[in-house]
Amino acid sequence: MTELLLVRHGETDWNREGRYQGQTDVPLNATGLAQAEALAESQRGRPLDGVYASDLQRARQTGEILGRVTGAPVHLDRRLREIDQGAWEGQLFSHIQDAQGDLLAQRRREPLDTRPPGGETVREVMARVLPLLDEIHSRHPDGRVAIVSHGAALAVIKIHVLDLPVEAVWDHVPRNGSVEEISMEAP
Repeated sequence: MTELLLVRHGETDWNREGRYQGQTDVPLNATGLAQAEALAESQRGRPLDGVYASDLQRARQTGEILGRVTGAPVHLDRRLREIDQGAWEGQLFSHIQDAQGDLLAQRRREPLDTRPPGGETVREVMARVLPLLDEIHSRHPDGRVAIVSHGAALAVIKIHVLDLPVEAVWDHVPRNGSVEEISMEAP
């Protein structure tokens, strides 16, 4: 059984402002750096076989801090990137709600096949994240591994491992700087 630490990157200025980030490469702010240090300290002295992180700098920074504190090797992988928000990237959530509330509601109800203009669906995120999850499980069948990523990517992993309905994916987006441990059984 592989123990997975699902770690969401620390806060960015765009998180604080309520902007969709998607794959825009926004760095951690001071609060986010402090969150990353605190979550890394919470793992000090606990064995960790590896840290797999998105290559976007907010997750990379969080993963590198975790790796430095725990001594675990850090592996960057672009498959762990956040869902591509397309034309919504950089936009305030409140603006999207006002301008495209119907599409936003449809995306919540039908996450597999509804996308923001020019962005990704949850099905497409699953198609890139879940094969990596299988690779991690194969490399560490009895290990303890951190996955440092973004809200939608981590929610996809969680619903898959816990066999939860995909329609609930948006209910499982973790808070910035959070860590949740779940176990992944052999297929």
